Amino acid sequence: MKKAIPVILILAALAIGGWFIYGKYRSNHEPLVLQGNVDIRGVDLGFRVSGRIAEVLKDEGDAVKTGELLARIDKEPYENELAQANAAEAQARAALAQAKATLAQAKADADLKRAGYRTEEIEQARATRAQATVTMDNAQRIYDRQSELVKSKGVSRQNFENAEASFHEAEQRLKLADANLRQLESGFRKEEVAAAEAAVGAAQAGVGSAEAAVAQAEAAVKTSEIRLGDTDLKSPSDGIVITRALEPGAIVQAGPTVLSLSLENPVWVRAYVHEPDLGKFPPGTKVSLVTDGAPDHVFHGTVGFVSPRAEFTPKTVETKELRTSLVYRLRVVVDDTDGSLRQGMPVTVSLDSHPAK
Repeated sequence: MKKAIPVILILAALAIGGWFIYGKYRSNHEPLVLQGNVDIRGVDLGFRVSGRIAEVLKDEGDAVKTGELLARIDKEPYENELAQANAAEAQARAALAQAKATLAQAKADADLKRAGYRTEEIEQARATRAQATVTMDNAQRIYDRQSELVKSKGVSRQNFENAEASFHEAEQRLKLADANLRQLESGFRKEEVAAAEAAVGAAQAGVGSAEAAVAQAEAAVKTSEIRLGDTDLKSPSDGIVITRALEPGAIVQAGPTVLSLSLENPVWVRAYVHEPDLGKFPPGTKVSLVTDGAPDHVFHGTVGFVSPRAEFTPKTVETKELRTSLVYRLRVVVDDTDGSLRQGMPVTVSLDSHPAK
């Protein structure tokens, strides 16, 4: 019996050592496994404008593509709003064109006032004065002859009076031509130049105001176009309709949810890792994922985010042994999702030395 005791101790020591070596070997060769849950992003879709819902084209469970039309609000009020905005813009542009024409005329008048009359106008005025002088001299000679003749009754009183009237008319025409020439030669008065320059300033202000009105009208047109476009509710991404909240005929304000989508991309897996294993999961690490329902279907993913803060293991993945353990949250982006992953589905995340590519 005494001889058997050393043998038993040796066997026990060998068993403990073998178990330690086996555990060491298994820990070095078995892949590190984490537990997590699928986290699929969703979006609640609503109109940015109010109105009566004319159509809801998708139902719960329908798959949708990016940019696909999902619902529509009655467009007529917004089409009328756009037509009014376009008319206001056209009116503002017409007013701007008129203001620019007025400014051009005011500038031309001011330039004329500052430069004085053209040489051609002065020469024409001189010619007119010379013509009036000749006409008056001739009328005066006729008048003088008629004056002598009427004394001797060589002409009738009527002829004399006609000659006298012609002479006085020619005399006034000469005075008028002479005054016109002096005005042209002296140029415009300072008051006239100042008034012309003030008119230019007023016209420039009118153009500025008209341009501001055009810019405001253009902004109103763009706003109306956006509001008209917002009567169509389109899908922002590929996904599946999970909620149809409103029906055609409903009157809605801007904002309330009409349809809710579960987005196909990105699909994430939320997992947790203990601090000793944290260094094995830097961002960019490739991992394999399987679900409980299809353990033979392997998905592949990439670690995209590692939380900088430790937290307690969430109840959805904790065991009795891990209830008080501090872990770090990982976000794994699934690279080859096929639509079979659902929100909250348990997932096993494994890291081995030969991840699938």
